[in-house]
Amino acid sequence: MGKGRIRAKLRRSNLYTFACIRPHFPETEEQFEGPGYSRLIYCNEPSRHETKPVKYCSNYISTTKYNFITFLPKAIFEQFRRVANLYFLLTAILSLTDVAPFSAVSMIAPLAFVVGLSMAKEALEDWRRFIQDMKVNMRKAVVHKGNGVFSHKPWMKIRVGDVVKVEKDKFFPADLLLLSSSYEDGICYVETMNLDGETNLKVKRALEATLSLDDDESFKDFTGKIKCEDPNPSLYTFVGNLEYDSQIHPLDPSQVLLRDSKLRNTAYIYGVVIFTGHDSKVMQNATKSPSKRSNIEKQMDKIIYILFSLLVLISLISSLGFAVKTQFQMPDWWYLQPYVDSKLYDPNRPALSGLFHLVTALILYGYLIPISLYVSIEVVKVLQAMFINQDIYMYDEETGTPAQARTSNLNEELGQVDTILSDKTGTLTCNQMDFLKCSISGTAYGTRSSEVELAAARQMAIDLDGNDSELSYRSGGGVPEIELETVVTSKDERDQKPPIKGFSFQDTRLMNGSWLKEPNSDVLLLFFRILAICHTAIPEENEETGGFTYEAESPDEGAFLVAAREFGFEFCKRTQSSIFVRERYPSSEEPIEREYKILNLLDFTSKRKRMSVIVRDGDGQIFLLCKGADSIIFDRLSKNGKVFLEATTKHLNDYGEAGLRTLALSYRKLQEEEYSAWNNEFLKAKTSIGGDREAMLEKVSDMIERDLILVGATAVEDKLQKGVPQCIDKLAQAGLKIWVLTGDKMETAINIGFACSLLRQGMKQIFIKTATDMEAQDSKENLLLFMPHQAVKENIALQITNASQMIKLEKDPHAAFALIIDGKTLTYALEDDLKHQFLNLAVDCASVICCRVSPKQKALVTRLVKEGTGKTTLAIGDGANDVGMIQEADIGVGISGVEGMQAVMASDFAIAQFRFLERLLVVHGHWCYKRIAQMICYFFYKNIAFGLTIFYFEAFTGFSGQSVYDDWYMLLFNVVLTSLPVISLGVFEQDVSSEICLQFPALYQQGPRNLFFDWYRIFGWMGNGLYSSLVIFFLNIIIFYDQAFRDEGQTADMSAVGTTMFTCIIWAVNCQIALTMSHFTWIQHLLIWGSVATWYLFLFLYGMMPPIYSGNAFHLLVEVLAPAPIYWCTTLLVTLTCNLPYLSHLSFQRCFHPMDHHIIQEIKYYKKDVEDRYMWTRERSKARQETKIGITARVDAKIRQLKGRLTKKYSTIGSPLQ
Repeated sequence: MGKGRIRAKLRRSNLYTFACIRPHFPETEEQFEGPGYSRLIYCNEPSRHETKPVKYCSNYISTTKYNFITFLPKAIFEQFRRVANLYFLLTAILSLTDVAPFSAVSMIAPLAFVVGLSMAKEALEDWRRFIQDMKVNMRKAVVHKGNGVFSHKPWMKIRVGDVVKVEKDKFFPADLLLLSSSYEDGICYVETMNLDGETNLKVKRALEATLSLDDDESFKDFTGKIKCEDPNPSLYTFVGNLEYDSQIHPLDPSQVLLRDSKLRNTAYIYGVVIFTGHDSKVMQNATKSPSKRSNIEKQMDKIIYILFSLLVLISLISSLGFAVKTQFQMPDWWYLQPYVDSKLYDPNRPALSGLFHLVTALILYGYLIPISLYVSIEVVKVLQAMFINQDIYMYDEETGTPAQARTSNLNEELGQVDTILSDKTGTLTCNQMDFLKCSISGTAYGTRSSEVELAAARQMAIDLDGNDSELSYRSGGGVPEIELETVVTSKDERDQKPPIKGFSFQDTRLMNGSWLKEPNSDVLLLFFRILAICHTAIPEENEETGGFTYEAESPDEGAFLVAAREFGFEFCKRTQSSIFVRERYPSSEEPIEREYKILNLLDFTSKRKRMSVIVRDGDGQIFLLCKGADSIIFDRLSKNGKVFLEATTKHLNDYGEAGLRTLALSYRKLQEEEYSAWNNEFLKAKTSIGGDREAMLEKVSDMIERDLILVGATAVEDKLQKGVPQCIDKLAQAGLKIWVLTGDKMETAINIGFACSLLRQGMKQIFIKTATDMEAQDSKENLLLFMPHQAVKENIALQITNASQMIKLEKDPHAAFALIIDGKTLTYALEDDLKHQFLNLAVDCASVICCRVSPKQKALVTRLVKEGTGKTTLAIGDGANDVGMIQEADIGVGISGVEGMQAVMASDFAIAQFRFLERLLVVHGHWCYKRIAQMICYFFYKNIAFGLTIFYFEAFTGFSGQSVYDDWYMLLFNVVLTSLPVISLGVFEQDVSSEICLQFPALYQQGPRNLFFDWYRIFGWMGNGLYSSLVIFFLNIIIFYDQAFRDEGQTADMSAVGTTMFTCIIWAVNCQIALTMSHFTWIQHLLIWGSVATWYLFLFLYGMMPPIYSGNAFHLLVEVLAPAPIYWCTTLLVTLTCNLPYLSHLSFQRCFHPMDHHIIQEIKYYKKDVEDRYMWTRERSKARQETKIGITARVDAKIRQLKGRLTKKYSTIGSPLQ
């Protein structure tokens, strides 16, 4: 704690102009009552909250679907929401009656097995969620337990009214009211990146009345009473008051510390708990864990309905036929009548007999509905999830984190995604800034290339080499007409120093004092001093190394200070009124420590977009040093301050194209008299009381921030997570649309848009905003005070209409539009009468960026895209602020990063890096979709082929309810003899390898276009099953009807015909699945041909059993079927006849209408990818969806630009480019 108390000597509020000034308002009681403002909290007396009306929820949080009480009813409901399971439940109940053709056990046991297995899987997945919840709930917090003694307590045990002590870099366990901090004026820094995506630290301040509560002992007798608003999801508002020491103090959001935000740059704080658990604002923004079902599963239900309709139809036909037979023919068939009177066979009441037979038929033909389909799919999905979890290419070595399929229900949805909605901070970026380039006095410095430049250069080299070789070299000359920008790296890689965090700059002209040799060394000196002085950071000395680390409000500021240190200007100390900088020069061995007295600091706000500091140097001269957005700084330059404007502007455009974040640096020298007069005005504004104080401060600040002289500009790289631009490019080539939803400010979001190639130079940006003035866009003032709600809404509607019209009228086929909108505007755009217009505009744009959005808005936008387009959405994020959209999307993906686990706990899939999304979708998504689709189609095919033969035979035998197959055959058909091959299809099938999936991303579009599970294909497989059933039944009946079967001339009996028919089915369906597969391993061969062998083995062993068990199958294979050549010939003939149409269809399609993967398979089979690289490259370039975002789109635009220049060049000299 000693370190914290030393730092406490600095009053942080003196650093701030706007945010932290505390004017002395008269203490008046703020009265608010009524609905929404009923919460009463007794500080330091949590025991008073154990009874109503002030009993509040615990701090325990849960993201599970079930609990111990609700599991059984909810899980059973989930299972019987499936139509097939509901049908089998009905048949299981009916099997207890006399009308059942099978025993009750044979009907109930499979259903119990299928439902039990599925419920066990659900329980296991929910148990994992519970374990992760408990990791959060069992985190330790330091809580006051009485008499000034604090002790550790799990988060879940914290109660409303508890006093909590939170130390640096710890998360707040609940929503707290800040009482005091390690700084004497109660200031603390809070990182809310986990809530709103903001990377800048927020400054919070305690009430002056509670500042004395700054150590453990002071809470011995502390009591107070808080009246405040009820729990609500608004992160940015809070209304309440604190009654303490017989006085009432108004509270506002600047005193509230939200759960899951983190304490930074502050040794510790004390706070009292206001909201706990699901009452906290972050949990109020969360939605309940939804029950998600894939589109394929929903469509599968429709197929079940169709098959059920078919089942009812043939059952009605069967019962009608039975009633007719019973009435007209049963009296003559005296030898078939039952021994006792039975309503089941009553010639006098044929309608009743027919009704009973209807129930019998519904059970008998139940094999049309595949009971094992669901359990087979469950098994397949679990195995697919295991492969996803064990994919070494999605394993993050740095953190040791593998990919995790937290639910396996949605594997196939990964292959049908249309739109990705992504968070920015922590998902696309690492929230780490690196100083990369700068422009000083009109000269560009910094030779390293950004990640965007490197990726674009690589892509351009590939494209030019593959497609535009005719442009690269003119005939007769070897000099390239189009040269790539040189990507400069270190001249000698061996001389590279270890990387410095925050500093990737490389240019010998500025390093090691070499800047003194540059032409404008005085301007360079000023540039470095602005970096070292114009900030609000605090230095902390590392006692081991003697160096300094900086605790800054934003990563940008930290990067500037690291850069200043590396250039020789080390910020080393800050006091109440001064900044100390150690300046190193080649001429002196020891650094010179200079003191700069801080006279005023005009801090950065999103409205001002600039920050200034007024300092007095050692010579007594007064300087205003200013850094800010280039558009703001350029407007404030004096006439003689624009010397470097043109060159700097060009450099800034280049930096923007390279995806870098830029700021302009400027200064102004002030005269003593001018400063004194201004400072008097400033102090008047600063100490004024009233609602217009901030406006007055801004006006006075604006007066001095004029007539600036431009020094230069900085370019920092917001470090994207590894591989993000390439991943976005690949996803765009796969035809996916990408939206970015971030809580960060608009400028930051746009910079990241450029960095990851969602935006590029030349793309037309559409800004939808609530006011024409961009400054008003980011203003904290409520525009509703000046403009009626309806008028604002109409203005936004007009902007949306105009933007849509502009896109429609655009004639350039290569034109790309980007839509950028902020949270305030989004509030209106998401209203019922505007949201569809907004969605239509957004869908027409190449990329969409929503900034300053709340967690609730993220979820609402996701819902709008999901329901408005009717297509599959995927949301990806890493923080608690992303939970809403992750749960709302069809598929939620959590990034298991450093910031908490809330997103992961709410997600369906978890990955360690955004770049793994490429493989998750393009490889695993593509495979899983095709596997599940083919597997389901095949399942229906085999069950129709098998089930209809039972119907044909019953019709053939006078609708008697007799089955041609032994009961054991029917039980083993789905469970053993055909189940394993279909599981191998669902687990191991690959139309192309993973490398090919990534090289040909357009293959992914087979999923969103639903090519393998559309009604055409489904009915095709059903037709194939109908054809096979007809062939199997009638060919067998024709062959065996009156044909001598044995040596003695006997014809075949029912057991011989039924067994031969079943043998034909086993061969036909297993050969069919072999034809369906594209990729074989020894496992598939073993399971397919092993299933056929298992049938013969079973028949042999079953026949060996005594007749009391085997019945008519006694020695059937050995003595009856095997010696008869007709048995083997029939099996061969029927199998070939059944599979011939599918084989013909496959051959015709591959020859005349091949699909993309057919062509690739053929190329790979004939090894053309090795022998003919040009053809392979051409096919790869064709296998990219036309896209307007990503590195490829950026490169295509650059190539078009270069072609245009080249064409223009040759047209002017009279030699047009051919």
